[in-house]
Amino acid sequence: MAPQVKIKEQDTYEWKGVNRRGKKTEGELRANSINEAKAMLRQQGVTPSLVKRKAKSLFGGDAKITAADVAVLTRQIATMLAAGVPLVQSIDLISSGAEKKSLRNLMQKVSVKVQSGIPLSEVLREHPKYFDELYCDLVKSGEQSGALDRIFDRVATYKEKAEALKSKIKKAMFYPIAVTVVALIVTAILLIFVVPSFAEIFAGFGAELPPFTLFVLGLSEWMQDYWWVVLAAIMGGLFLFKKAYNNNLQFKTAVDAMALKMPVMGMIINKAAVARYARTLSTTFAAGVPLIEALESAAGAAGNEIYKNAIMEVRADVSAGGQMYSSMKTTNRFPEMVIQMVSIGEESGSLDDMLARVANIYEQEVDDAVDGLTALLEPLIMAVLGVVIGGLIVAMYLPIFQLGSVIK
Repeated sequence: MAPQVKIKEQDTYEWKGVNRRGKKTEGELRANSINEAKAMLRQQGVTPSLVKRKAKSLFGGDAKITAADVAVLTRQIATMLAAGVPLVQSIDLISSGAEKKSLRNLMQKVSVKVQSGIPLSEVLREHPKYFDELYCDLVKSGEQSGALDRIFDRVATYKEKAEALKSKIKKAMFYPIAVTVVALIVTAILLIFVVPSFAEIFAGFGAELPPFTLFVLGLSEWMQDYWWVVLAAIMGGLFLFKKAYNNNLQFKTAVDAMALKMPVMGMIINKAAVARYARTLSTTFAAGVPLIEALESAAGAAGNEIYKNAIMEVRADVSAGGQMYSSMKTTNRFPEMVIQMVSIGEESGSLDDMLARVANIYEQEVDDAVDGLTALLEPLIMAVLGVVIGGLIVAMYLPIFQLGSVIK
């Protein structure tokens, strides 16, 4: 077993100085010490007047590596390989330019192991949190075919499309959640802090209050006494839901099935699942991955248990010698247009191209649907908040209006 190499993390230094033309300049660089930083500046023709270690940020200094970071990283490697830059040098350049300390450390570890002769795909498999099986399999196929630059370009495109689709789904889900959360917060504030002030005023009326007002006052008293119960119930419910969804396959399948039947959102989730299936299958099949393995990767990337099960059914049928388009048809999950395009792709030998076209179509449809949902929900937000706030205001002012009519 090869000895573990401990990589020293370089510090970032801020500097000011004068360049060869006598012009004042400043910037940042990474080095192991102040003396090394000064030497590096002199090599660049800069006479340093100030070099100091940059203070580490309290927030985001060692931020986690996100899927978006991996997408950007993949595109950078693809660009450098296409430009003829050697793999190790590409990784080192990305490492030196990374803003996140965690990303720099990761790329430095990868660089050291690749330099020791370990294939890149095997090194990446040691970090499954950032590079999944699909990613590593594609890189391995690129190493075996000698076309790593082309494969990285395909992987980069795949990761970028996947992140864009994920962002659209999050955007679609944000508005309904935002409406609910804002309505709950505004209602709680009014019931706990505003309504009690009216209750004191109504206490001196000496008259019977309207039923709606009595209901709101009772609700206000309950909220003042048991607001913590409501908060605990919401937090506990969310925690239990997340735990059950992640750990109970039956529950997850039931939730995913319900999600597909939701108005508007269900249509978006269906289209997104088809887009993921087509994009993943197109990328893997074009990279030379056998169709059976490509279907397994597509099932894992579907993002919905119902579609995952349907794709695994297709995989089983194809393994038994069936045609993919007919297997897709029997699942009753894929639109007729997608099935027809897959059929044409199988007959013409251009399955990867047809699947890429399907992915483009459905990604655009998801984008359009999200924009339409946003436009629909904007007035709905105003209506919901208007009903909630307006209802509470009417309940509080109704006794005052009645009192005014009695005085007249």
